[in-house]
Amino acid sequence: MASSKTLNAKNLEALGAARLAELLLEISEGDANAKRRLRLELAGAQSPQLLAKEVRKRLATIARSRGHVEWDKTRPLAADLDTQRRVIVETLAKADPVEALDLLWRFMELAGSVFDRCDDSNGTVGDVFRSACLDFKTLAEAARPDPVMLADRTFAALQDNEWGQFDDLIETLATALGPAGLNHLKARFVELSKTPIKTPPQKERQIIGYGSNGPVYEDAIASSSRKRAIQQSLMAIADAQGDPDAFMAQYDTKARTMPKIAADIAERLLSAGRMTEALKILDGVEHGRRGGFGFPDSSWEDMRIKVLEAMERRPEAQQMRWNCFERTLSANHLRDYLKNLPDFDDVEAEEKALEFVLRSDDAYRALHFLVGWPALDRAAKLVITRSKEINGNYYEILTPAADALAEKYPLTATLLLRAMIDFSLTEGRSSRYKHAARHFLDCAGLAGRIEDYGAAETHASYAINLRREHGRKTGFWNLVG
Repeated sequence: MASSKTLNAKNLEALGAARLAELLLEISEGDANAKRRLRLELAGAQSPQLLAKEVRKRLATIARSRGHVEWDKTRPLAADLDTQRRVIVETLAKADPVEALDLLWRFMELAGSVFDRCDDSNGTVGDVFRSACLDFKTLAEAARPDPVMLADRTFAALQDNEWGQFDDLIETLATALGPAGLNHLKARFVELSKTPIKTPPQKERQIIGYGSNGPVYEDAIASSSRKRAIQQSLMAIADAQGDPDAFMAQYDTKARTMPKIAADIAERLLSAGRMTEALKILDGVEHGRRGGFGFPDSSWEDMRIKVLEAMERRPEAQQMRWNCFERTLSANHLRDYLKNLPDFDDVEAEEKALEFVLRSDDAYRALHFLVGWPALDRAAKLVITRSKEINGNYYEILTPAADALAEKYPLTATLLLRAMIDFSLTEGRSSRYKHAARHFLDCAGLAGRIEDYGAAETHASYAINLRREHGRKTGFWNLVG
């Protein structure tokens, strides 16, 4: 049973209205946002109209503000904005969804001026506007505006989306727009795509930078941004209408041979039950299948596997999963491969896969795989047999590996820790001395559990040689001491 001192609504009610009112006034003293919230609650208690009037007044004040907001002052601004958003969506919408929808549009119109004058490097202000954009779904479906008028307002909003605050607007409003609204919105963007931006005379063109091909002009950037916005909007409309052909039409023939784009198109064709076309699009990607580090693009591969499965070409899908595993040591592809094998065959296949990992040319990728799988016995074997290949610079792999191996394989963990210590001291990476000192002390702690060092030095011998070679690295030794 909760204590009578626990902060909850029931216990606070017991204080009585008068005492709670006194406490609220006391707590809100010096807190402008809290006071504004209380005034809004008072207005809402009188009538929805008065509440809407107060919100409009505050939005107008924010719109008129011109002072720059430093990064450490953005949280109060975000709190103020979120207060207005919540009052619109959570309070006013219940009494008057039409008025609430209009106020939400006006709220979103603040985005440009707010972002222009604040440093939102922590993303708190952006989060408020993104939440507000998602709120359109509930409000629009409750207010039931005319679909064509809603489409026109959506079209206007997407013309002023410099900060990405309306990125998900079409998806959010798809239900409220319905067929009539989506068709009207599509027609407006198609019309806009046929209206070129006028290029000013050469002497009047504004240069905003320089690239490898020479000057970068303001009008050229504006034209490129508008084309991209139109393309993204038409693709969102196509998705809302379930029209993969309209989505595909936004890319020219060359673009469709890029792996990520081909995968996106194939995903939509597959959803429409057009599996053969989806596979054809994927297999039309010839020279651009490779992504980072020379590996094929994972989105292309995963989509092709999905299409093959849908076409009941499971042996091909399985072979592709295995190929992906062999080439990149992808744990996800191996798990999917094993999951799709008959009972008991997966045990033998897993053994084969783990032995393959041990022989991998990339010791770091192999170690990362084996620790994450987990197959710690093989990870330990890898470190012992290939310790000369271990470079202590790869601390993001070696540190978690040493932690995972320490309990059962203390010698293996010690070798990894020593690799990082040696690298830090040999290369004079003073910024890592704190970590190296911690690793050294961890090695000392592990030493008592190592019965046989094999070809490796004992901890005592390692410490003597380390002092001999790096005795002048006082920054490290002071930390050890």
